[in-house]
Amino acid sequence: MGDSETTPIETEEPKASVNAIEFIKNISPRDVEKCVFADSLVTVSDSGRELGDFSVSVSRASCNEELCFLLHASSHGVIDEVPCGTSIVAYISERLEILEENQHEYVKLEHKMLDRKVHMVRQDDQLMVNRTISEKEKIVPENMTFLSFDADSVISKSTYRALGWKKQKICEELVNTFGIERTVFSAKDTSSTWHCFFLPEGHLVSRVQLGSPAMMKLLHLPLLLDGVDKKQIPVFEKKPLIWEEDMELYSKFLDRKEELKADYTSHIRQHPELKALMADFLQFLLLRKPSDVFSFARDFFAPFASQSPPGNPCKESPNPTFPEVLDNKP
Repeated sequence: MGDSETTPIETEEPKASVNAIEFIKNISPRDVEKCVFADSLVTVSDSGRELGDFSVSVSRASCNEELCFLLHASSHGVIDEVPCGTSIVAYISERLEILEENQHEYVKLEHKMLDRKVHMVRQDDQLMVNRTISEKEKIVPENMTFLSFDADSVISKSTYRALGWKKQKICEELVNTFGIERTVFSAKDTSSTWHCFFLPEGHLVSRVQLGSPAMMKLLHLPLLLDGVDKKQIPVFEKKPLIWEEDMELYSKFLDRKEELKADYTSHIRQHPELKALMADFLQFLLLRKPSDVFSFARDFFAPFASQSPPGNPCKESPNPTFPEVLDNKP
């Protein structure tokens, strides 16, 4: 038998190669300007079936009063009948350094929703990373031990364990609930234990501390439970919508913005006479300086309307706006 060789495990910190660093340094601002455009692709399977879409765009922007590039990339589709998607919005400096970046990934399984969000922001020479991972219908692992504060604000152990499923009556209706036991140990006093039960959607149904005569419980079912409308309709407090902080809405806004820009650019390219028309309009506007700009614009563009009434709208207007300009035009 031959001698076997054992490959040593590399524990060195990963570093970029010298030629890679030199390649980045040699990229000039003119080279980056060539990448300021938008692309849109379609995701297809081996059989040619359309599964989703992919889009990426680079545009000029400003971040914290610094000129930079805005990168927006998104991918949405269905793989093996499972909806999934990724969205990235990043501000990149002219030196190709990340100033701020938001990533959002999701996978919608049949009984579970996986969601991961990562936010990165540059502070001085460091990148601060905040990652949030959420998973619907989490399974509580066994023998989980955390650190917590007891009643005397002393650090102690805190354990969690699953209590399983059981039926509970709410508003004369039996529903399935899932229980979790939480125990906080104390070095001075006895330990404290709580039993909490939740609906499959995550709503808290009951909470009780063992040994206590009081108990907290849910009086009314939520609006929707297992797809069935309930008579008790709760009143939700109206919250302000900050769409810039909503990754999905902000992603749709950027997609729609690029779509409109491309549509307008294409229309102007197909109708070069628009530039000459706008130049004449601005010239008349600056010479005439009308008090009512809207009426002036209406009278000016009325003859170009496809369904304009017969006759000269300038002559029919009680206050002609630009005949004098036409007479005095050099």
